[in-house]
Amino acid sequence: MSGGGAGGPRRLVHETWGDHAALLARSVHAHDGSVGVVRPQVIDVASPADPLPLELGGRLDHVAVTYETYGELDARGDNAVLVCHALTGSAHAAGRHGEGEVPGWWDPLVGPGKALDVREHFVVSSNVLGGCYGTTGPTSIDPASGRRYGPDFPRFTVRDMVEVQRRLLDRLGVGRLRAVVGGSMGGMQALEWAATHPERVGSLVAIGIGARHSAWAIGLNEVARRAIAADPDFHGGAYRPDRQPETGLGLARAIAMLTYRSFDSLEAKFGRERRPAEEEGLEASFEIASYLRYQGVKLAQRFDANTYVGLTRAMDDHDLAAGRGPLREVLAGMRMPSLVMGIPTDVLYPEVEQRQLLEGLPDARYARIVSPHGHDAFLIEFPQVAAHLRRFLQERAPR
Repeated sequence: MSGGGAGGPRRLVHETWGDHAALLARSVHAHDGSVGVVRPQVIDVASPADPLPLELGGRLDHVAVTYETYGELDARGDNAVLVCHALTGSAHAAGRHGEGEVPGWWDPLVGPGKALDVREHFVVSSNVLGGCYGTTGPTSIDPASGRRYGPDFPRFTVRDMVEVQRRLLDRLGVGRLRAVVGGSMGGMQALEWAATHPERVGSLVAIGIGARHSAWAIGLNEVARRAIAADPDFHGGAYRPDRQPETGLGLARAIAMLTYRSFDSLEAKFGRERRPAEEEGLEASFEIASYLRYQGVKLAQRFDANTYVGLTRAMDDHDLAAGRGPLREVLAGMRMPSLVMGIPTDVLYPEVEQRQLLEGLPDARYARIVSPHGHDAFLIEFPQVAAHLRRFLQERAPR
């Protein structure tokens, strides 16, 4: 696939999994380094003297950000890679917080000798604004009231998340990013970085996402939020910290999980398998029902319902063209080398959305993650993601 742009003729490379078998061997088998035990850090990026104005109105006088870093920032401050997390993710992208604990969500990609090689890169991962893993959000204490913000936390957008990240990077001494990388909601942040701060983004990697949230994705989020709101324990978001609306949040998670996978993935894993007779009931008569219930319980134990509502609203507001003009002109202005990754079985963000990015970005190549697992493939098919990411950074990302 090829096309012209404001910068003249361009070459779009369509990478496939079979192209990089040798690269995969180097990415996976030759390197199994870990960043080891890591400690999350917290830094303030807004104060009454330097508040954070929000895109949709209002401001926050206090914003703390929880983040992790891997590797060392070089003297010029330009070897940094910003890794952006998805909806229920956190700053914990790599390593472990203690012996025997679960590694970070992208641990196979971040470490010595891995695709994001910390011997070369200073990798930064932060929890987003509005999150519930240490960065200011609905679970944080409102200094004005001394109570949790809860439903009173102001509405925020992906652009606000990027502004918080910019402030964080400024405080860390990061100048120009070698790359900004993200999948799903993380991909929204990566795209916003490239559109808002093109002078600071050396290269862009956007995985399983489009230029704007579709009616399909907005509708799914709306159903999930209604499930949360219908829980009697929700109380309009004013629930007690020890009385989370677990049923509603669990149902929201079940809805999302069905869109994160594909027909083939769920059929192969569960089919029509049933639970043992003594366990049968409305919630767990089939293995798939038991799985969805389990996923809902797990999320309710580690996440917050108001946070889920706020983050999904921010995702629905995602639109690169909003306030900037026609989308084609916005994409044409994002001239940095870009890698767009799509997943053929992704029903949440289908490949047509990545193709639109590919056609509009002046210097883009395409990589397909071949997997039966749907949208979640970027969190499952680590060897493929590592091979494509490594090659792109080696060939296109400037130092």
